[in-house]
Amino acid sequence: MAAGARRIKSVEDSIRDTDEPEHRLKKNLSGLDLTVFGVGVIIGAGIFVLTGVVAQAQAGPAVAISFVIAGITCGLAALCYAEFASTVPVAGSAYTFSYATFGELVAWIIGWDLLLEFAIGAAAVSVSWSGYLQQMLSDIGLELPASVAGETATFNIPAIVLALAMTGVLVLGIKVSSRFNAIVVAIKVTVVLLVVAVGVFYLQADNYSPFVPPAQPPAEGASGLDAPLVQSLFGFAPTTFGWGGVIAGAAIVFFAFIGFDIVATAAEETRDPARAMPRGILGSLAICTALYVAVSLVVVGMQHYTELNADAPLAGAFSAVGLPAFATIIGLGALIGLMSVVMILLLGQSRVLFAMSRDRLMPSWFAKVHPRYGTPYRITIATGLVVAVLAGLVPLGELAELVNIGTLFAFLLVSIGVIVLRRSRPDLPRAFRVPLMPVLPIVSALACLWLMLNLPGDTWLRFLGWMALGFVIYFLYGRRRSRFNTPGDREDAAAANAARNA
Repeated sequence: MAAGARRIKSVEDSIRDTDEPEHRLKKNLSGLDLTVFGVGVIIGAGIFVLTGVVAQAQAGPAVAISFVIAGITCGLAALCYAEFASTVPVAGSAYTFSYATFGELVAWIIGWDLLLEFAIGAAAVSVSWSGYLQQMLSDIGLELPASVAGETATFNIPAIVLALAMTGVLVLGIKVSSRFNAIVVAIKVTVVLLVVAVGVFYLQADNYSPFVPPAQPPAEGASGLDAPLVQSLFGFAPTTFGWGGVIAGAAIVFFAFIGFDIVATAAEETRDPARAMPRGILGSLAICTALYVAVSLVVVGMQHYTELNADAPLAGAFSAVGLPAFATIIGLGALIGLMSVVMILLLGQSRVLFAMSRDRLMPSWFAKVHPRYGTPYRITIATGLVVAVLAGLVPLGELAELVNIGTLFAFLLVSIGVIVLRRSRPDLPRAFRVPLMPVLPIVSALACLWLMLNLPGDTWLRFLGWMALGFVIYFLYGRRRSRFNTPGDREDAAAANAARNA
């Protein structure tokens, strides 16, 4: 294990790999493209679904505060991502950053961990899209059998079709993907703004009272593993609502912010990453946080939180005030908007696995770039097929929390890693620097850890099981086939490490 930790891939080596002809990606993205990518993936299932779920079960009208807490936590991590991405403009995001700071073993684990965020997240959103499609077709008299569509489908055909279609768009090139995403983002941002502009005229002051509902015992039948881990560790009595519920709600609505870090995975395909990456990461997060808070305040003001439709809170709130036409528009906007979320999650997953394959921690065959489209088409197709299978066959109703814990763990490591790289490589040029170093990164790491502790105990058990499986795969496959075990590459890497430590 110690040997794996000593295998550090230098920043220079990572950048040099991007110039290999068979692994070279096309640089077609601007700062605006990155911002639109970020907005495209962040505004999705979270805003259209989690608002109602968390308001009903954890925070009440204070769900807006849950969004603020989650947004601040993401903002702190975003500053760390921005420094890393502008310094190491290479595909792979947290995986690549970890390889340059903590070494190969941690890099592998974080890459394995990102599978939870991207692949399972894409599958979950595909299933959510299928449910919206089923509901919309039902509204116009076309019924899709529950066995082939929706959350409880045995073989979810719409979810499979969506995952495969978005895979095809990604294979055709990053610029095609960017243009498709821009159209979809324009539609769903318009819908979100419509919710705020129209809904504000139907607010009822009574619906905001009490803004933070008093704490109460959890529902009967809930086991100890269903409670936030922090309650079990420190002997707190399990409760819902109250300020504890607001914080627990932040750990869940955190799912709504997942995706801004995907902007970092596109660094290698950006024309001027030193300037564009910080703008794309921080800009998209700021825009989406403002929209989330506005929408959540409007929705709980239109309809009492206890009466919200957990599956479609926005559309349900407009139906409740006698505006079914707007409910239909919102449903259509959600249907279109979720398409780009799936596409960009697939983009992030394929770029992380592409970087891992280039380092031979995954089969190097997957690192081939298409000669015409300039995309890592083999790993993109493989990723799309896996996500299609997951979306079509696996029940995903409870996986949002598992995705959250994986993402928070990645954020925690990036927050620590930016401190480590500042101290180990102070000579590196940095177009963007985290302010108040090391205070802000430490606060970011602690905030991520606190939200992780507010996730249920059974989520932690699943996460630890997934990490254990990752260790097994690394020692059986990745460690032996790594570039550090390949003649030539091993000597070059050893020389680079010796020169850096001299």
